[in-house]
Amino acid sequence: MEEIIKDWGYIALFLYSFGGGFVGLVIAGVLSFTGDLNLFISMAVAGVSNFIGDQFLFYMARTNKKYAKQTMKKYGRKVALAHLWMRRYGSPVVFVQKYIYGIKTLIPLAMGLTKYSFKKFTIYNAIAAAVWACVVGYASYTMGQVILTYADDYKYYGVATILAIVFIVSYYFKKI
Repeated sequence: MEEIIKDWGYIALFLYSFGGGFVGLVIAGVLSFTGDLNLFISMAVAGVSNFIGDQFLFYMARTNKKYAKQTMKKYGRKVALAHLWMRRYGSPVVFVQKYIYGIKTLIPLAMGLTKYSFKKFTIYNAIAAAVWACVVGYASYTMGQVILTYADDYKYYGVATILAIVFIVSYYFKKI
């Protein structure tokens, strides 16, 4: 199993982080704690992939507005929330969206639909992706022993808890 992680771990992390990657980076941080992966390479891979993913979404919305609007139509309330945050907080939303499930992919799409500067988005996105990768990666690395202890002790409860949280958050965002 260790050989699979060492051979394919960074590739899986890159692909997973392209669309978000929070859980993947936490797992990579814990695997770095155990010595199966390198923490700095994991943070670099996740940060670069996350940056590229958000750039792709922004560029897709900018160049193909009709498709982006059609895609975002089913997320009406979340898109309205994204626009509200953009008006109220401006560019720092790029930093905040990295940590919020359900909004992460909508902010770059919503910003791409507006006249927001591509250059400005690129700069903020690069800094935000680097900060996100460092914060989440290092935090999961330092909490590695705790996470492994709880994962081993509460394996089945943990899976049930995670599934319950995912369903509750999904239900909450659908109702909002």
